[in-house]
Parts: sequence; C-alpha cells; structure tokens
Amino acid sequence: MLLVIAHGSRDPRHAATVHALTARVRSLRPGLRVETGFLDFNAPSVPQVLERLAAQGTEDVIALPLLLTRAFHAKSDIPTVLHEARSRLPLLRVRQAEVLGPSPLLNSALERRLHEAGIRPGDRSSTGLVLASAGSTDPEAIAVIAEIARELRHTGWCSVRPAFASAASPAGFPRTEDAVRALRDEGVHRVAVAPYVIAPGRLPDRIAAGAAGADVLADVLGAAPELARLLLTRYDEACSPAAARPAVLTA
Repeated sequence: MLLVIAHGSRDPRHAATVHALTARVRSLRPGLRVETGFLDFNAPSVPQVLERLAAQGTEDVIALPLLLTRAFHAKSDIPTVLHEARSRLPLLRVRQAEVLGPSPLLNSALERRLHEAGIRPGDRSSTGLVLASAGSTDPEAIAVIAEIARELRHTGWCSVRPAFASAASPAGFPRTEDAVRALRDEGVHRVAVAPYVIAPGRLPDRIAAGAAGADVLADVLGAAPELARLLLTRYDEACSPAAARPAVLTA
C-alpha cells in the first residue's frame, strides 16, 4: 500500500489539496490502497497511520514524501519518523520512496498551470518566467531548482529566473518580487510567475504577494493529473525489485 507523507499546514487549503491529489491517485489505480499522513499540524499523523495499518495486519508500506526536492524533510524528518514507527511496529515493513522531483511530469504540470493562467505557446518569446519555489538552504535542492530553470530556458521563454519565497538562498536566488523587478528592469514585455509548490499555505501566499508586479500568476501544482501519475511512478519504482531502493528501515 501507498502512504503519502505531506508536510501539513495550519492553512486548511493545504490538507484539502493533498486529499484531492490522493483521491486522483486512487482514481487512476482503484486497486491500490492509498493513505495520507502528515508530519505536522494536520491529522492523521504519520505514526497514527502506521499504527492503524499495523493493527489491520498490513505488512508492506511504501512511504512516499510529497516533496519536490530532497531537502531536510526528505533526508532527516521523514526517515526519523519512519524509523521510530518501525521500532514500535516490528511486523510492518516500511520503504521510503524517492521524492517527486525532478521529473518531466512536474514540468508538464507547471506548464499546465501556466496555460490555465492564460499563457499560450506564442507568448513565451515575449514573456519572462519566474520559477518560484518555497526555498531551501540544502545544496542538492538548490541545484535542482537551478537545473529546472535552465531546462525551461530552452522551451521558448525569453528569460527564466529561479526565486525563493523565503529569504535569499546561499545560491543567490532572489525573492519572488526581486526576480519580477529584475525582469522588468531588463525590459521584458510580460512577466509570469509559476509557483513550484504543491499546495497552498504560508510560503505560496508569500509567492503570490511577491508576484503583485507580474502580469500572470499561475496556480500551485495541486492535484494536477501529471502529479498523480508521478506519485504512481515513484510508488512503482519503490516496489520494483530491479530499482535501486532506499534502505529498508529497521529497528
């Protein structure tokens, strides 16, 4: 079975979006049991879900971080939570799947949201794009965002700038509003902001506020069909004996 692990938020839109996404996953694969657990703020927590599954006799769980990059939560928080749960539940076998990104499916979901916001293929040559992520100090996560921005530059945009919703990164990524301003200063005719985040919350709201000077603000990735397909891809990879798997968490 698949356990989707989301961060959680005090913003009710966050949990609603996560549940909409997992519902779409279930619709794509009706025979797969899909559960959702949260690290913070929302119920049920990850340990609560795992305890319930163990009590029901479940033996194998693929724990999939609902994260776009491998940063602190994927490298520390989630492995710790899963290890502690496994110590208490010795009959439950838990494997942690890879995070969602990078993936061409995420880029497709991003393009879907931009299209829904009014961007057409012919607009790209006169439009500068701000790729706005939540932010991280993790070098691996920063490198992934930079690489996605480089890839997008080759798809017809006149300019692409990565930006963080949080404070400026060690890589020198500006905040969303500063990236928008820089494109304006370059004389870019039209500016679009694409939030590279899954669900609404405090940092996506900060991205939206920083996009006030832009012409177009796309929606968060949310329950995009490409995201649902990607969750199943990561699940299948974790289940495949031929795939390189993260280590089984043992007591």
